[in-house]
Amino acid sequence: MSDSDNILEIEKLNVHYRDFQALFDVSMKIAKGSVTSIIGSNGSGKSTLLNTIMGINKPTGGTITLNGTDITGMQTSKIVANGVTMSPEGSSIFEDMTIKENLLMGAYLPHARKRKNELVEKAFSLFPDLREKQGQLASLLSGGQRQMLSIAKAIMTDPQVLICDEISLGLAPVIIKDIYKKVREINEAGVTVVLVEQEVRRSLKNSDYSYILVKGRVVIEGVSGELPEEEVNNAYFGINEYA
Repeated sequence: MSDSDNILEIEKLNVHYRDFQALFDVSMKIAKGSVTSIIGSNGSGKSTLLNTIMGINKPTGGTITLNGTDITGMQTSKIVANGVTMSPEGSSIFEDMTIKENLLMGAYLPHARKRKNELVEKAFSLFPDLREKQGQLASLLSGGQRQMLSIAKAIMTDPQVLICDEISLGLAPVIIKDIYKKVREINEAGVTVVLVEQEVRRSLKNSDYSYILVKGRVVIEGVSGELPEEEVNNAYFGINEYA
């Protein structure tokens, strides 16, 4: 695969919190139109990586490029305007607003505002439950519905890249299965998806390519369907050479 096939590239990224180093020379290439998993346990550096991609953290070394343009350290609003958005862990909704109001709040970028009605319809087509409850306050939604709304609000920015952080956290298996199906539909509609998860088997099953992050380092990467699950689990739990 040539570099021109990659929409997002991370090269030798280092991040420090004062004297503590959280990421060590992390490099990743996210192919256009793919679903890519970043798998790691708590403390692996996943949140630091995401916050750095989104401009919340400033790296102490390395670069992040989007479609060949350097976005390293760019303001979060500009990164979103350039086409990268995130559905954060624990969902991100305005509880005192209705579902439809939440969606319209997501369409704050100029190009998205022009297409807000089209984007709302797209979100409701993807998540029919939200259409039925569009006038209801978000605070009344179930956990699964909140996660659906968070993803729907994220795609209201009309992104090129959607980052989903721990979207299965605390949800029942049947709800998780449905949400992952919707994420694949978003991907099939042309959006590159980055899944950030702790659960190894689910991540490998639902992605095209995977990176395993341990203690701030990428220790394994490869085509998801070709990675030995046992080896990934050993890395995840810090067994043998990954300890």
